[in-house]
Amino acid sequence: MPRKKSVKFHQGFTLVEALVALVVLAFGLLAVAAMQIKALQSAHMGFERSLASLIAIDAEERAWAFLAEQQSCPDGSQITTGQGWQANWVKTPGSGFWDSSSISSTAAGCEYDISLSWTEGRYTEDGESVGTFSYTFRLPDIDG
Repeated sequence: MPRKKSVKFHQGFTLVEALVALVVLAFGLLAVAAMQIKALQSAHMGFERSLASLIAIDAEERAWAFLAEQQSCPDGSQITTGQGWQANWVKTPGSGFWDSSSISSTAAGCEYDISLSWTEGRYTEDGESVGTFSYTFRLPDIDG
């Protein structure tokens, strides 16, 4: 009598295979979510650094305006307080963009160093919770 061949049929996934696939999928989705959060943090840091650059350039433009009006180079305090530089960059009453700022001029009087620092509100790992920005510019010395 001839022998019958047995045929095996796979009816689908087992429960263990389905659970393993779900775990792998969950880890993949968590990795994508972590990358999205990192991208948002980096975009916000870029925004804050761009704003710091804009603030520094505004101070330079105020110095140029003072030079045009007074025919002399201003000192750092004339830019910050005399023309309301800091007051124009306040987010909410009593709170500015930065934690500290300074404008210093050299002995010649026409070279300026602007320094801004602020607290990074959305990025605090690796010790980078404080952002800093330095900007240096020079005006022509028309006095001498």
